Amino acid sequence: MDVAYMPHSNSLPNPLRSSTHRPLSVLYKISISVPKTLKNAGSFRFRNLCYASSSDTLVAGKSHEVLSKKEDESGDLKSWMHKNGLPPCKVVLKDKITHNVKLSPIHYIAASEDLQAGDIAFSVPNSLVVTLERVLGNETIAELLTTNKLSELACLALYLMYEKKQGKKSFWYPYIRELDRQRGRGQLAVESPLLWSETELNYLTGSPTKVQVLERAEGIKREYSELDTVWFMAGSLFQQYPYDIPTEAFPFEIFKQAFVAVQSCVVHLQKVSLARRFALVPLGPPLLSYRSNCKAMLTAADGAVQLVLDRPYKAGDPIVVWCGPQPNSKLLINYGFVDEDNPYDRVVVEAALNTDDPQYQEKRMVAQRNGKLSIQNFNVSVGKERNAVYDMLPYLRLGYVSDPSEMQSVISSQGPICPVSPCMERAVLDQLAAYFRTRLSGYPTTLNEDESLLADSNLDPKKRVATRLVRLEKKILSTCLQAAVELINQLPDHSVSPCPAPYAPLLK
Repeated sequence: MDVAYMPHSNSLPNPLRSSTHRPLSVLYKISISVPKTLKNAGSFRFRNLCYASSSDTLVAGKSHEVLSKKEDESGDLKSWMHKNGLPPCKVVLKDKITHNVKLSPIHYIAASEDLQAGDIAFSVPNSLVVTLERVLGNETIAELLTTNKLSELACLALYLMYEKKQGKKSFWYPYIRELDRQRGRGQLAVESPLLWSETELNYLTGSPTKVQVLERAEGIKREYSELDTVWFMAGSLFQQYPYDIPTEAFPFEIFKQAFVAVQSCVVHLQKVSLARRFALVPLGPPLLSYRSNCKAMLTAADGAVQLVLDRPYKAGDPIVVWCGPQPNSKLLINYGFVDEDNPYDRVVVEAALNTDDPQYQEKRMVAQRNGKLSIQNFNVSVGKERNAVYDMLPYLRLGYVSDPSEMQSVISSQGPICPVSPCMERAVLDQLAAYFRTRLSGYPTTLNEDESLLADSNLDPKKRVATRLVRLEKKILSTCLQAAVELINQLPDHSVSPCPAPYAPLLK
């Protein structure tokens, strides 16, 4: 979508519990002292110490009052934007109290008046939008992006970390301060699981999402190791911060938190140059709420990024935008929330032909002829579980063919593999039903236990959002199991034993 987050395969390590609430805020008090004798020593490598000041971390009570006074003095985000070219708009910033009383409320964008579908809620000029074009300069973008070493998110995070070191001297100070307030928290005031502790990640036990989080964490770690190389390549960054070598200026945990904070608000614009495709829009996410069934998107138009509404709003209603066709697993990893009404939610079933099968190559050819791969991912979408089960059957039947003459018949025929024998069909359906039962048994709780957990108003917010995710996954898997069992019950002869399958396809 225009507002869609790009799920990157990059990620971070096991997060530290002590740092999960400081995405960008720990960077304000970082300073560097360069001796006059070294001002021209371009190749001098010099270690900058990063540390968190207590004044950087928002806490309850007095600290929140202090922040409010600072905002009164320097103006809030919207006031700063108006001073710097934002035309009159139809939205206001409002507060949303979070589950953690030690953290300040998060802001959200609401309608300032009654609005209709088709109204332009706001139009942010490009001068107030952060893009790679601004960060890296035209002359280095193509070279940087072809290295395949650093994602757009990492580049934007690195830029904001450098800008944050400038404190109030930075033009982007009000916007960075707003990101600090949000602290990478999603609509449920929950951070991405990329910032959860190991104990908190166990809330996702049984879900493939847990593995995805760990893989993305490793990806972010790899990106961190490439920061210095890209910094040298990016002339604009190198010239502006010649002594601030990234991995010396910023510890990995700081980069990880900044990366996740940027991930929670980057906008993917359509029909723009590569250098402007990924953008940070001060009135965009996370101030805007994501909704899977919404059609409104942030779009590039006439030197600005604007939001055209897809529905009417009453004054004070929170404004929502589309988050792209993303399953709940990606919504949780990218933004820290799960959408119960997500029409794009799905689970994946990976099936593979057995490479030990003497007829593997022939089966591989038949699979490709029918648009499938030797290792095939089947997306099981919510509400379409039965269709997905029917789609898997021809592929699984192919794996069960063992007689060479039978295989020749399959090769000479066109189209998907139809049922060949009662015993083979029973074996295929038994394997499929057993697979869904195994996946369901991998979760430590049942659907009924999930419902009981969610009924507890005092449930930890991270556990709540994780429970919502696994509950929705289990519903999809349970529906698939039910479909497989019904097909077994429809078999004409239940006395037939399943065919032996020395080279049955693999499911995971």
